[in-house]
Amino acid sequence: MSARKKVTVLTGGWSAEREVSLVSGKGVIEALTSKGYDVTAFDPPQDLTAIAAGLTPRPDAVFNALHGTGGEDGTIQAILDVMGIPYTHSGMRASAVAMDKPLAKRVVGTAGVPSPAGKIISAADIGKSHPIPAPYVVKPVAEGSSVGVIIVREGANAPPSSPGWAADEELLVEPFIRGRELTVGVMSRPGEAARALAVTEIQYATEFFDYTVKYSEGYATHILPAKIPESVYSGAMEYARLAHEAIGCTGVTRSDFRWDDSKQNTDGLYFLEINTQPGMTPISLVPEQAQLAGLSYADLVEWIVEGATCRH
Repeated sequence: MSARKKVTVLTGGWSAEREVSLVSGKGVIEALTSKGYDVTAFDPPQDLTAIAAGLTPRPDAVFNALHGTGGEDGTIQAILDVMGIPYTHSGMRASAVAMDKPLAKRVVGTAGVPSPAGKIISAADIGKSHPIPAPYVVKPVAEGSSVGVIIVREGANAPPSSPGWAADEELLVEPFIRGRELTVGVMSRPGEAARALAVTEIQYATEFFDYTVKYSEGYATHILPAKIPESVYSGAMEYARLAHEAIGCTGVTRSDFRWDDSKQNTDGLYFLEINTQPGMTPISLVPEQAQLAGLSYADLVEWIVEGATCRH
């Protein structure tokens, strides 16, 4: 590391995931400071001129700790590309593809990664009738952290009502996969082969792995490494690596899976989505997996920022 490299950490933002981004950013700032970087925090507003001003003078690199709309969908990446500032994680195109769940599923499908069949329906139409036989999952096409996700169980008399969806919002409807929740972190730098870290099984008492469970202590148990058959473990690692490479991701990602353990080997293993800005909070999954692989939290953060790429 060059002495006193100037790094701006983007944290907060304007998405529904603002609060968890602030926690991720706090951890990243503390880690980079401990490693000797000259660190500045910047909470970007939804204003292009203000963002440009907040990144002037230009830092040596930007650590993008934003989550969700604006920070994870290619928007901030495009701004940084135009400004010629190196930044962490995936570029504009990969970020936009990954954030669009149906598109991401189609792309990873070309690499042989299976996912539940789904359909897109508008929020205005979802309440008229069941779009597919229950049980099924309804989720916004472009949100993260399980924001706006609901499960419709077997025997439900009525189709779902909106938990805050906009009337013109597009929703992805997928069959609900019974079984267990698995997740895999992947690391790579441009020009290097992607490396899957580990498989974590997430156990929780709530209906599904929602926002509260993901980011609140005491709601979920992380089994690391997951106690599952070797064929499923290695299959999840390979699927996550393939998804990361097919979409063109760099830095770190986290791919989420459901595994129907009533089926043999990987027959019941399904890709759900890929996160190009996985959480960096003290209880987040990727830092735990990196620790298992021999990287401390601070070392992981340093590895990420030293891989920051100028895509201008």
